[in-house]
Amino acid sequence: MNICTCIVIIKKSCIFAPSNLNKQPSYYIIRSMKEITASDFEQEVLNGAKVLLDFYSTECPPCEALAPKLEALAGLYGDKITFLKIFRQGNRELATQLGVSSSPTLLFFDNGQPILDTISGGIRKAEIVERLDQMLTPGEVEEIRSRIEPVSSEYDVAILGGGPAGLTAGIYLGQAKIKTVLIDPALPGGYMGITHQISNYPGFGQPQDGYMLAHFMSEQARHSGIDFKVAVDVSSVDLVKKEIVIDRTETIRAKKIIIGTGTSPNTMNAPGEKEYKGKGISYCATCDAKYYADKEVMVVGGGNSAVEEALFITRFARKVTMVHQFDALTANQTAIDRLKANEKISVLYSHEPRKFEKRGDKMVATLENLKTGTWVEWESDGVFVFIGFKANTAVLGTVLPELDEWGYIKTDEDRKTSLSDVYAIGDIISKKYRQITTSVADGTIAAMTISKEI
Repeated sequence: MNICTCIVIIKKSCIFAPSNLNKQPSYYIIRSMKEITASDFEQEVLNGAKVLLDFYSTECPPCEALAPKLEALAGLYGDKITFLKIFRQGNRELATQLGVSSSPTLLFFDNGQPILDTISGGIRKAEIVERLDQMLTPGEVEEIRSRIEPVSSEYDVAILGGGPAGLTAGIYLGQAKIKTVLIDPALPGGYMGITHQISNYPGFGQPQDGYMLAHFMSEQARHSGIDFKVAVDVSSVDLVKKEIVIDRTETIRAKKIIIGTGTSPNTMNAPGEKEYKGKGISYCATCDAKYYADKEVMVVGGGNSAVEEALFITRFARKVTMVHQFDALTANQTAIDRLKANEKISVLYSHEPRKFEKRGDKMVATLENLKTGTWVEWESDGVFVFIGFKANTAVLGTVLPELDEWGYIKTDEDRKTSLSDVYAIGDIISKKYRQITTSVADGTIAAMTISKEI
């Protein structure tokens, strides 16, 4: 067994590690998560007491975003709960035995018995804390809470969201010597960071891996001199007072706030979808497609994201069946032409999932034929869902800027919202096209406007 002092032992992850993350407050004890393998599982987990086990993967942005959260929590809870990590790609048989089919996935044990529910994907710190607290007595939880002292900081501008829009705004504001902080619950890059390839961003002769483009932008923003507070939980936001609380402990006050919180994948709300998230249902092909080598996969959706991700999945899977509610794909023609040329992909039109079940190692989706009303069961090894996005406004508190009829934030040409000194940029704003290039433009406009006002 090895004691792992790196956040995640992978070659590519190192470029994501923000070098100017704030040092942990004094109440944290510096602990390293122990790295185990399948051969250590019985001794470390089954013969252990209270254990949190993290199944992580390489080339997995959600895994990298989770790692510093676990390190921080190990500092708080580590004397009562053992924090372990295991490399999923190198321990596939154990992962399969435990029903783990997505990264990252957290499992919880008490005296060798699995307890609570597993969580996977884009895991929030609050979700982990909730489960850790359930593993302890009220007195132990109170003792941990007593060691946490609140802190506060002051900035000219706080940027909520580290996608291409937020990073661009940060670059411009940093170069203008305006005291700025960028806040994000994940690592910088947004969905750009988990897109396998980007072929239409100017300046590159060849398609770029999304994680590399995210790295280039975040490094440029870092070198501009802004502060990064990433892989944190945004506990509360008050857009009127211009106050943001992160990790329930630090209050950030700013003269102006830029909202760049982007969007989140839509879900179908079908029975079984929530239960099998991370256990056969995934929302990230970059993270999980590698686990379906020579297998059959279902992709739900028919827009650009669904088609592009289905094409990526064919690098691994033997067969991909797309399920689309309409009688024609809604992706752009170039993507459709590439799909039609790929013999591994077939499309089931005018169908929609109504229920998901797991039978043995297989996922079984009950599909409704929207033209006939008949239902059919469709078996696959895994399901990927790409059915569009919704604006991330829930994190913004009770007083919101004016929204359009679809829930996106309205802005003027300077990206000002209806609230004083509050701006919005990127995919969260009301506009016709949502692309990396349009997000970069939004960040530029908001930052230049603020630079002239401060």
